[in-house]
Amino acid sequence: MLEITAAPIELDALVRAVRTDACGAVVAFAGVVRETSPADPRPVRRIRYEAYPALASTQLREIAAATQAAFGPLEIAIVHRVGELALGETSIAIAVAAPHRGRAFDACEYAIDEIKAGLAVWKEEVFADGERAWRANEAASAEVPSST
Repeated sequence: MLEITAAPIELDALVRAVRTDACGAVVAFAGVVRETSPADPRPVRRIRYEAYPALASTQLREIAAATQAAFGPLEIAIVHRVGELALGETSIAIAVAAPHRGRAFDACEYAIDEIKAGLAVWKEEVFADGERAWRANEAASAEVPSST
């Protein structure tokens, strides 16, 4: 399950999509709309996400494949929402199932860092005062741990 969607995200559905009897760990991450931005202290009323769906979908497949190559074997599901989201709504969710918890946590963190670094999804914060600001994607700091 790798999707860009306007529909609300159900984290339980992602967990069910990755769960297998071969995996002893399932890690789930949900990014939610918060009331302030680290870059701006003004209260946020909502966030609007826009995407280039064809490119973003390709990028999600590439990120999932890179995550599996680096941390596998594992199962991964990623869903990113577009449209207007209110405070507390889930904007992105990732679920990773792996044989062991360490790999599941590491893979989930790696995937979100890669998504934040350059997925073709853009975020516009809408503040309580009516002002709006587009926020740039963050540079990834994700590193694949060496196997030495």
